[in-house]
Amino acid sequence: MAGKAAEERGLPKGATPQDASPGTSPACPLANHPAVSVSTSLPRGHRLLISELETCALGSPQHACGILSPNFFPSTSTDLECSFRGLLARIIAGRTLTRRLLYVICYFHGLQDRLFSSESDNSLYFTYSGQPNTLEVRDLNYQVDLASQVPWFEHLAQFKMPWTSPSRQNSCELGVQNLSFKVRSGQMLAIIGSSGCGRASLLDVVTGRGHGGKIKSGQIWINGQPSSPQLVRKCVAHVRQHDQLLPNLTVRETLAFIAQMRLPRTFSQAQRDKRVEDVIAELRLRQCADTRVGNMYVRGVSGGERRRVSIGVQLLWNPGILILDEPTSGLDSFTAHNLVKTLFRLAKGNRLVLVSLHQPRSDIFRLFDLVLLMTSGTPIYLGAAQHMVQYFTAIGYPCPRYSNPADFYVDLTSIDRRSREQELATREKAQSLAALFLEKVRDLDGFLWKAETKDLDEDSCVESSLTPLDTNYLPSPTKMPGAVQQFTTLIRRQISNDFRDLPTLLIHGAEACLMSLTIGFLYFGHGSVQLSLMDTAALLFMIGALIPFNVILDVISKCYSERAMLYYELEDGLYTTGPYFFAKILGELPEHCAYIIIYGMPTYWLANLRPGLQPFLLHFLLVWLVVFCCRIMALAAAALLPTFHMASFFSNALYNSFYLTGGFMINLSSLWTVPAWISKVSFLRWCFEGLMKIQFSRRTYKRPLGNLTIAVSGDKILSAMELNSYPLYAIYLIVIGLSGGFMVLYYVSLRFIKQKPSQDW
Repeated sequence: MAGKAAEERGLPKGATPQDASPGTSPACPLANHPAVSVSTSLPRGHRLLISELETCALGSPQHACGILSPNFFPSTSTDLECSFRGLLARIIAGRTLTRRLLYVICYFHGLQDRLFSSESDNSLYFTYSGQPNTLEVRDLNYQVDLASQVPWFEHLAQFKMPWTSPSRQNSCELGVQNLSFKVRSGQMLAIIGSSGCGRASLLDVVTGRGHGGKIKSGQIWINGQPSSPQLVRKCVAHVRQHDQLLPNLTVRETLAFIAQMRLPRTFSQAQRDKRVEDVIAELRLRQCADTRVGNMYVRGVSGGERRRVSIGVQLLWNPGILILDEPTSGLDSFTAHNLVKTLFRLAKGNRLVLVSLHQPRSDIFRLFDLVLLMTSGTPIYLGAAQHMVQYFTAIGYPCPRYSNPADFYVDLTSIDRRSREQELATREKAQSLAALFLEKVRDLDGFLWKAETKDLDEDSCVESSLTPLDTNYLPSPTKMPGAVQQFTTLIRRQISNDFRDLPTLLIHGAEACLMSLTIGFLYFGHGSVQLSLMDTAALLFMIGALIPFNVILDVISKCYSERAMLYYELEDGLYTTGPYFFAKILGELPEHCAYIIIYGMPTYWLANLRPGLQPFLLHFLLVWLVVFCCRIMALAAAALLPTFHMASFFSNALYNSFYLTGGFMINLSSLWTVPAWISKVSFLRWCFEGLMKIQFSRRTYKRPLGNLTIAVSGDKILSAMELNSYPLYAIYLIVIGLSGGFMVLYYVSLRFIKQKPSQDW
């Protein structure tokens, strides 16, 4: 009875209504059918079937049903195709044909998309099309200078001068010792160990980013050539531990903008779009391709998907060697497992994958081809992951039953620093294990330990069948996009990201509007009666001084939120300093103009300042230039100083000095030498002087004096306040010159000061 009821509802024979998945409508008959549990995309026969059904479902349902006859498929049809055919025939029988056929068509279209982006899909959609790669480390000894790892501003925070740090000889230690290995395309090498084992130092030296360290002995070879910065940039992609992406762009847009800057000039737009779609398919990001990337403040994709987007950014230029620094940090176990499965597929796409991890869980450990276990910079084991337990068992350290080998052996080789005695004991044990391993692999090719029970070499234990290379992908030429294309892509990316941050835009607009209306209504209601001299001067100084102050912290905080991304992209050679410099400055202009319009217009008319179009335009232009100058000053401070707090302190101190020497608090003629020189470069002083000249120049003011009314020339008022020393056009040129000076400082800071984020100091 249950099977008959199921067939009446369109379910496969033998199924019950409860067999439908919870998230599926009971009328969906294919949800749990064995035929749809396939882990690859729909075969060609099914696509032909769907196409034929689409053609004749509306015109001739009977003919569409006839398509499902046994004669439709050739005798060589697979069991899967026959299963689909029989399933379709059953669910269509006894129903309104047109409705059922349309339902089947729509369902299969959704099924194909779901299968194509499924985690269980092990198909390779984007393989490496170049020659196989090798990475070889020979007798590497790498020394780390611990003193150089401490930034200079931390010495100042401890009331120490940077040059009083401990001597370099006392602060150096070996980060990597006696390390040799060789990895080839198609293999995934996992570097595991406890904190301080040398994983980060090894990745630094392999990627050529060993800041504050040097190679004492040994060499690194890539594809048979000694490693060099140019060779590393050409062959190696480095995915950092922290995701640095613009939060308001979608996944597809993020990859598309990177493709515009990273892929060679010879690529057409169609080829770039195809590359983006291939990467999305390979990383199983189809279901979230049009979702914002997000971050801790902006809702977007999940943490695992965001990490895949970071991998996709590097995967776009199709590198042969992919290095990842703790990619599973911060992810739950299920998401981490899916991410490592993705890396496993990438390795099988003719790539060499090198990944560092703390202590992977057992199902992640089984995905590795090779494992390098380190402690205190020395290798304890290097070989096939499946033979790791056998090796340690042979030397007297068997893994307990039901224990994770990665956890057990990382704990076994960790240095216990809870007491001096325990530290010495565990260090001695780790050194003996390291010496034993080096003795066992000294004469082996590739320094890989191999099980004695099987006659295997390092290739046979890790190789898997690779799909044929896609010849449609062109080899990567060295001619990359020029500065103009980099600039246009960067400015489009910045504007797209900024204008999608709707809450921030609304807050800035409301802030400007509220300030404008507050100041305007404070001076509103005088009608044709002119404001007093001091009231007008106070109003003009307030207009020029209040809004730049609000801009400073906003610009600096925004720069430091993007600082890590800028540092990594410049380090990867994605673009040069010049295009980013111009894109950053010009990309700020739309928001800047809107901000000034909202702030400037209501105040001018509500306060009944000098009527006329020309005075208003001159007033607006000067305020625009001064706020722009303040914005560039904040950009320069953010690029010049390493932390947000230092940049904000420096900018506020400089702004306050400009504020106090602006000519309103104290007469310019009363300033002594140092403040007088500061006033020369104070954009607030020039703004105040310019606004006063626009308001008072060539204008007569009538002021009551007892029973008399005296006419006072505006030029005399300016002269009395020492604000008539330069013509109006010169003031505009001076403000433009100050902006240019801050722009030069900003460019020099970007060009010669590494924009390291706080976590990389």
